[in-house]
Amino acid sequence: MNNLLTRLFALLCITALSACIQSTGAQDQIITKLFRFGEVGAEKPGVILPNGKRVDVSGFGEDYNEAFFENDGVTRLRKWVAANLDNCPEVSGDVRLATCVVRPSKIVAIGRNYVEHAKETGSAVPDEPIIFLKATSSMMGPNDAVEIPKNSEKTDWEVELAVVIGKRAKHVDVANALDYVAGYTIMNDYTERSWQKEGTGQWTKGKSPDTFGPLGPYLVTPEAVPDPQQLRLWLKIDGETMQDGNTKDMIFSVAELISYTSSMITLLPGDVLITGTPSGVGTGMKPPRYLKAGEVVELGIEGLGEQKQIVTSYQLIE
Repeated sequence: MNNLLTRLFALLCITALSACIQSTGAQDQIITKLFRFGEVGAEKPGVILPNGKRVDVSGFGEDYNEAFFENDGVTRLRKWVAANLDNCPEVSGDVRLATCVVRPSKIVAIGRNYVEHAKETGSAVPDEPIIFLKATSSMMGPNDAVEIPKNSEKTDWEVELAVVIGKRAKHVDVANALDYVAGYTIMNDYTERSWQKEGTGQWTKGKSPDTFGPLGPYLVTPEAVPDPQQLRLWLKIDGETMQDGNTKDMIFSVAELISYTSSMITLLPGDVLITGTPSGVGTGMKPPRYLKAGEVVELGIEGLGEQKQIVTSYQLIE
């Protein structure tokens, strides 16, 4: 009798373990990385499967734009991929990566959101978030070349955690703010410091030249980012580390920024909120250091991927 009970108990344990493994496996199959690829003007949407394979999902019929996010596009896309994976072409590893979302209605940016960055620039630590807008025309793919603007002598770098809004946000409470996030990605918030600060300096002017907003490589959904306040972010120039920080050091958290911004500016699905940069920017060095043509800028955020930009001189494009 005891042997029988022992065997029954063992069978029950094996069954429970199997169910647990199957459940975990199902969870692991959730697609958490979206990207876009192709030449400028002909970009297509793609996803990265749990096994690391990159596939073209243009057959879904939608790109990663405001309408996509507004209508629960990520959930619908996951279901579509499950049913149509055999018809999704693989994306080669040498294809150009585009911005991970289509140009949004706006890029809302936050200034001086890390204490040490405020100190290195000789600025006061803010009592409330500093908000400015960055032109959406500054956006480019994560590995496209960055162009030093005409008459610029002080082009600087800033690695930042970027938040993509998933649904219309207006007067959002801090406690519920992360429910409005579609995903996380990276932006290098390039800045022309003299245009930002000197003379009649204006932040938007200094932040908005063409190529000053590389975004990507992936949109990583919240399931894969359990805590946006525990992410290492870094930036190198020609292999030399300039920035090495962590989002835990933000003055205002992602949730607080969404809540604060949405109390004045309605955030629409697909909008991008960039959350500030840690210390290590060129303008804070003694003496200051700014980018030169031919240098290579590399940056990344833990779990979100990496970017790489070659610095180029201004060239008039007709």
